[in-house]
Amino acid sequence: MSDTNPTTTGPEPFRVCDGDLDDLASNLAKTMAEVRQHGVILDRLGSEPDPTPAAGQQTDGVTEAEVADPEQADGPASVFILALGGEAYAVELAALSDWVNYLFLPVYGREISTTRPWCAQWHEHPEAVARLHALWLAWQQFTDVEAGLSGPSTWHRDHLDQTLVHLRAPDGPFAACTTSATRPNHRVLATPAPEQSGVAA
Repeated sequence: MSDTNPTTTGPEPFRVCDGDLDDLASNLAKTMAEVRQHGVILDRLGSEPDPTPAAGQQTDGVTEAEVADPEQADGPASVFILALGGEAYAVELAALSDWVNYLFLPVYGREISTTRPWCAQWHEHPEAVARLHALWLAWQQFTDVEAGLSGPSTWHRDHLDQTLVHLRAPDGPFAACTTSATRPNHRVLATPAPEQSGVAA
C-alpha cells in the first residue's frame, strides 16, 4: 500500500562542501562558455541560406551560383576570426571574449609585470585577437572527447605555452600596455606601413 500522507516532504537539499566550491565555480564557468559557444554555432547555422531548391537549380543538383563560384557556395573559406567581417566578426569576438574572461584569464592570467604585460582591452590589439582566437579554436578541438585523454596535455604544450610566450612577451602586442596592476595602461603600437610599389610619374 502506497503512502498517501500529504505531509511527506521532498528529498533533502543537496549540500556542497566549501572545499568543492572553487571546482564547482570553475566547472560552471567552463559550461557557460561552452553554452555561449553553442549559441554562436546555432546563430551561424540559422543564418545560413535555406538548403531548399530555388530558382536556378540545375537538374544534376548543382546551382548556377555554385558553377560560377564554387568557393562561395561552400560558405566561408576559414573559421579564423581575421577572415571574418562585419556581424560575423562581432559574434565571434563576443564568444571569444566569454572564453577569455571566464576561462582563460581566471586560470592562466598570472601576475602582470614588466616581463609579462597584459592589456584589459586586448580585443583592440589585432595580434592578440588573432592569437587568442587560434588558442580558443585549438582548445575546442583538444578538449573534445574525440581528442583522447592526452588532448588537454597537447593543448597546453603545443598551443597555450607558445601563445603565452608571444602574447605576454616584453616586446609583444602588449608592450606599451599594462606592466603593473596598479597602473593600467592601453596603447596599440603602430605597425610598419606596407611599401608602395609604384613608379612615380
